Amino acid sequence: MNRLIPKSLFGQTLLILLVGLLVSHAVGSWIYTADREQAVRQVGGLATAQRIANLTRLIQEAPPESRPRIVAALTDQSFRVSLSAEAPPIPAAEGDAAVAEAVKSYLVDRLSLGSARKPRVWASLAEGPPFGPWHMMPHGPMMRGFGAFAHSRDLQVAIPLTDGPWLTFATGLPGAGPAYSAQFLLSMAIMAIIILAVSVWAVRRVTAPLAGLAIAAERLGHDVSAPPLPEVGTIETRQAARAFNDMQIRLRTLIENRTRLLAAISHDLRTPLTLLRLRAETVENHQERDKMLATISEMDSMIGMTLQFARDDGASERRKQVDLTAIVQSVVDEMSDAGLPVHMRTAPPILYKCQPAALKRAIRNLLDNAVKYGKSASTELHMAARSIEINIDDDGPGIPEAELSRVLEPFYRLDQSRSRETGGVGLGLAIAQGIVQAHGGTVTLLNRPLGGLRAKIVLPRVDEPSR
Repeated sequence: MNRLIPKSLFGQTLLILLVGLLVSHAVGSWIYTADREQAVRQVGGLATAQRIANLTRLIQEAPPESRPRIVAALTDQSFRVSLSAEAPPIPAAEGDAAVAEAVKSYLVDRLSLGSARKPRVWASLAEGPPFGPWHMMPHGPMMRGFGAFAHSRDLQVAIPLTDGPWLTFATGLPGAGPAYSAQFLLSMAIMAIIILAVSVWAVRRVTAPLAGLAIAAERLGHDVSAPPLPEVGTIETRQAARAFNDMQIRLRTLIENRTRLLAAISHDLRTPLTLLRLRAETVENHQERDKMLATISEMDSMIGMTLQFARDDGASERRKQVDLTAIVQSVVDEMSDAGLPVHMRTAPPILYKCQPAALKRAIRNLLDNAVKYGKSASTELHMAARSIEINIDDDGPGIPEAELSRVLEPFYRLDQSRSRETGGVGLGLAIAQGIVQAHGGTVTLLNRPLGGLRAKIVLPRVDEPSR
């Protein structure tokens, strides 16, 4: 059941409106049908009572010798009139007694009969009219359109004339006919389409700003300098957009302050490092001097990489469409020319809209990590249905499963492999992950079944708007 319920706010709101529309249409149709049946019954009963009253006056005022001819002329298959000397054997009213009582009261008032000789009225419900089976009635062109009377209500009325004889009328009150005619269903369908169209427009108008807010929140995770969210829609959505824009400004200010602070620390630390390097050069013991210079160089490298991680230089780089395969190949060629054991499997050209310099740095960091801790590195590219995969494999010992996600954190290093002798600072993987995440992708580390570590980059093929 839950699978049929939409997951989006637009879908759920529209579903609620549609269910309400269907329920209201069903209830409205039931009320309309019941009221229509009652109205048809009242109009039919009134018309029949008026006809009976007029015919009774006509026969009452006619000479006794002319009455049989008049009665015979008035009788047809849908309305039978008979004249008898004695009261006909009409049982008490059954079925719809209210209609019988209404017809009886109307005739008493119209004919001004005395209370001792009130008309006797009998009405009952039946499948067909009281004047004979329906299939025996004519079905020619004159009867077309009278199908609503096929299941009418039987009505029999007995009225005593002032000079003794009794008039008996037998006819049928028309029923309401089919509950849902073609015109009724068409009108209901047109109303439903109009209401549905207006509902879709209204719900889309209300929920569109919320969808924009979700998109802006996801974009903010990749780019804190993204354009502000337009403050449109209802009061609540405008307030949410305003609060989101204020939050984005505070985040951007916080990051800028952090970058300025790290830049100032870097500048202040590099001055005494320069003095230490100059003093170390004067040390006569070559071994001690080399150790001191190596330590100073490591500290300078740590400061530079920390500042690079904090600044995120790729954030200001414009995106453009490039050959991703060529970018990876260029990094592999540069490292191979430097004598590093790096190679790449042949792959077709893949056009991708990205920040080329930033993505190139991320791939270089992963390849450099594979060479340092895995002896050699190989890379390959795959084009999937909705993503692009870049796999970088090494031949090292791998990483414990519990540490696979932690090594991507800034300044985190494994004691076994990432020692100071290798020059690791603990920011290379974090920088690579930040760059890939800025492109909407992910970096995952996996231990290969046959040994070694795999760094998998997954980039979405649906590009974001260029900045």
